[in-house]
Amino acid sequence: MSDSQSSSDDGSAGQSRDEEIVANEPRNLIVLALFNVTLRFSWIFKTESVLIPRFMDVIDGSGFVRGFLPVLNRFGQSVPPLFLADRLRRAPLKRQVLQTTSTLMGSCFLLLAGLWYWLGEPVNGGAPAWMPLAFLTIYVVFFFVSGMNQLALGTIQGKLIRADRRGRLMALSGVTGSVISVALAWYLLQRWLESPLQLPNSGYVLIFGFAGTGFVLAGLLTLPLREPVDNESPSTARSARQAVTDAWDIILTDRDFRRAAVVAMLFITVQFLFPHFQAFGRSRIAKADEGFHLMLWVIAQNGAVGVFSWASGVIADRYGNRLAIRIQVFLCTATPLLALFLIGDFLEDGPKWFWVAFVFLGLVPVTMKSFVNYTLELAEPANHPRYVSTMSLCFAVPFVLSPLIGMLIDIIGFEPLFLAISVTIGVAGLLTFRMAEPRHAKM
Repeated sequence: MSDSQSSSDDGSAGQSRDEEIVANEPRNLIVLALFNVTLRFSWIFKTESVLIPRFMDVIDGSGFVRGFLPVLNRFGQSVPPLFLADRLRRAPLKRQVLQTTSTLMGSCFLLLAGLWYWLGEPVNGGAPAWMPLAFLTIYVVFFFVSGMNQLALGTIQGKLIRADRRGRLMALSGVTGSVISVALAWYLLQRWLESPLQLPNSGYVLIFGFAGTGFVLAGLLTLPLREPVDNESPSTARSARQAVTDAWDIILTDRDFRRAAVVAMLFITVQFLFPHFQAFGRSRIAKADEGFHLMLWVIAQNGAVGVFSWASGVIADRYGNRLAIRIQVFLCTATPLLALFLIGDFLEDGPKWFWVAFVFLGLVPVTMKSFVNYTLELAEPANHPRYVSTMSLCFAVPFVLSPLIGMLIDIIGFEPLFLAISVTIGVAGLLTFRMAEPRHAKM
């Protein structure tokens, strides 16, 4: 082990450890930005609001089954981290967890690409009856691993990047990632979604294969991180029951966290609509134009992530994450309303402008990162994994309703559900005025 990754328990070593973190911060900030950029341009080829639900519609077109995507997504990202947060806290090098989980994420999509290639041309005779279950199984495993990946990333950011630099990291990775993602989507995605690479087989083999390869590459990019070793006693391991108890204790005893968690749970209901946005939009566009519009929606959402990441990062570093979250949540309130306006009879060419709704969908992942950064400021570094995993669990709680939302869309249509979600997010925006600003408390 190198000297840069060694530490001792005396006071001077603790001081030198902090100095080492500050000295390596510029390097680590760039490495983490590159990691986030690679993760971003890989993720664009499995966009949760466009490409994944469109693939689900190919193999099973019901809103009820489509409604399982958000609950499996959020369950996988939230529940396993709660039980594994203590193991991550005791891991000497968090970088190794980040690398391993990134590689496993890539393996899931490479497996899915191989499976779709092996099936041949299911578009001609319909996908096999077992394909939806196989896909959902791989999908939930991916998000199990992704949940640990995001927990490790948040913990490493809390460990290696100071609070008033994390917004800079979000801005740098967001803007750069969006530029690269949009360029790749423009030059590759439309070509893979249209003739002569017919949807869904050949196109999705390449799409999923690209995503899987990118995740593996992201894992390799963690190798240059300079991270001091954490020395935690193995006797501090927690049982699954203790993990749940600790999470509940955080919610009960930390008023600032509890208020933020309520806002997060109300805000995240916007993700109920993620798999249904593309179905809503496709209901009003010509079949021949579908590939172009899918590509356009992906570009609009991911391009917006870069702009919103930069703006939110600047606001968060200067004024605190609370203000950034407040602005983000109120803007998200307009997203379902905008979709209703564009698809309704208000504008003759409204469906052609449906991509504007996806611009505001780009706020959702940025807002979730802001909640993570806010949560990091509520706790001491040793408790970062527990706090972040508890916030992730709070994000998951509303998703037990997701299949019901999909079933109701099948029964009563898109409009009532889109309106109800908009009202719910608006309530979350109002409740941000009850949130504390932890940075003020430290002044």
